[in-house]
Amino acid sequence: QVQLVESGGGLVQAGGSLRLSCAASGRTLSRFGMGWFRQAPGKEREFVAIINRSGDDTEYADSVKGRFTISRDNAKNTVWLQMNSLKPEDTAVYYCAATFSLGIWVTESQYAYWGQGTQVTVSS
Repeated sequence: QVQLVESGGGLVQAGGSLRLSCAASGRTLSRFGMGWFRQAPGKEREFVAIINRSGDDTEYADSVKGRFTISRDNAKNTVWLQMNSLKPEDTAVYYCAATFSLGIWVTESQYAYWGQGTQVTVSS
């Protein structure tokens, strides 16, 4: 079992930045690929970013490429999502998730553990 707790969400103006954190406990984070997802009101949950176990490979949704950066520190059991140039359409609840799968080509169903989410609201 692994417990994931997100933090760092909040209200920010368009063009601003936020840094989300995902702290893991229960098992060593280095055993998991880690992803970020988001769900806006009335919409399905969507993939945002993923980072592999060692942190040397990442992938992003087209909508956030060039603006968001996923990173991790396995020694600190923490994953981050740096979000820059935020837009109102980035408003959503953001979730981190852990997968046993290797690599970065992972479907949502392959994530074994999920956090409770943190709200990000971007005002125009």
